[in-house]
Amino acid sequence: MAIFNKPGADRPASRLDAPGAESSMSVIGSGMRVVGDIESSGVIKVEGVVDGSVRGARQLLLGKSGAIHGDIYAVDAILGGTVVGTIVASERVEIQGTSSVEGDIHTKSMVVFEGGMINGTVRMGEPSIAARSQTPAAAHAAVGDTTVP
Repeated sequence: MAIFNKPGADRPASRLDAPGAESSMSVIGSGMRVVGDIESSGVIKVEGVVDGSVRGARQLLLGKSGAIHGDIYAVDAILGGTVVGTIVASERVEIQGTSSVEGDIHTKSMVVFEGGMINGTVRMGEPSIAARSQTPAAAHAAVGDTTVP
């Protein structure tokens, strides 16, 4: 029927059509494994396993059964699971009591709940974030090094 298949021009404009509208939530469910890097400007919730880096997220939510084996670049990171890699959060990192982090953390502010484990260095403040907010390839290019690991 025609009422169910209206062309886009016939429907009223919505809030999601506006430029700069917020992205939806992306979910890596329990039992799911992603091999490769993930890029998103929205919210990413990980209950499964990611073997790769997560970049550009406004907010990363890592459930207690979730694991990320790679670097994290986000605005906010709320971690309940396992991370093996560097975390760069321009605003805030929250390490919950069920979380284990094997790697360095660079952020403006941080909360660590009892039971949360960090094995790595923690750097806080604006200069630390600015220096680490670039991807490794961009950081090497910025100093003139053409080799990228």
